[in-house]
Amino acid sequence: MDAHDLERLAQAVAAGEMDPHELVERVHLDAVSDLGYAQVDTARGVRTGVSEVIYGAGKTAEQIAGIVGAMRAAGQERILITRLDPAKNAALAVAPAFAAARDDYTYHDDARAGVVGALPEPSGNGDILVITAGTSDATVAAEAALTGRFLGNRVRVVNDAGVAGIHRLLRHAEDIARAQVIIAIAGMEGALPSVVGGLASCPVIAVPTSVGYGANLGGITALLAMINSCASGISVVNIDNGFGAAYQASLINHLPGPRA
Repeated sequence: MDAHDLERLAQAVAAGEMDPHELVERVHLDAVSDLGYAQVDTARGVRTGVSEVIYGAGKTAEQIAGIVGAMRAAGQERILITRLDPAKNAALAVAPAFAAARDDYTYHDDARAGVVGALPEPSGNGDILVITAGTSDATVAAEAALTGRFLGNRVRVVNDAGVAGIHRLLRHAEDIARAQVIIAIAGMEGALPSVVGGLASCPVIAVPTSVGYGANLGGITALLAMINSCASGISVVNIDNGFGAAYQASLINHLPGPRA
């Protein structure tokens, strides 16, 4: 069910042609596609503005193919599949249930993600700037950049600009000043978001990564450093969560009205 279907049903209720209870039942029934192994939320786009995204880790290629089929049957033209490793992507490409979507599918190896359909034209107010502390953070940055573009944003990426060589970051002062929202991605000591937050006039979303030696504790050290940042205007997402950071950045970038 899309927005037009929902509006048509609401008009029927207003005209006395349909009981309100029947409208609730129709929306409830049409909102979920039950595949047994997955309850696909086919009405999420109507409710939230962004349709459901498939988290590929932990799912088989056949399950992913089935979910994609249910989404396409419900009218979803563009589908993002995150955390999709190359081996599972290869299996997905030959899955019989994926045949109808195969010609409209692109795998992004750097982001470990796949996209069914074309990426949209940017519709946000400005640019999302993704900055990484080191080259080892690039996979998380690629996931964030692809997600941002999938959600209709202009995205620029600056790699390897950590505080260990702060002159590398300061070279991008103009990019920082122009950004509508910044995603700062760092492992090790997690200091990058604090420095960026002291330079930027826009919201900064910090992403701790699991990159680092033993005392990094799989990203816990960077996470705690970011949560305890003394810079204002910083929010923090989960470890390695480039998708979550980009989703939040997209919501900010699509708020009504241009940035002053």
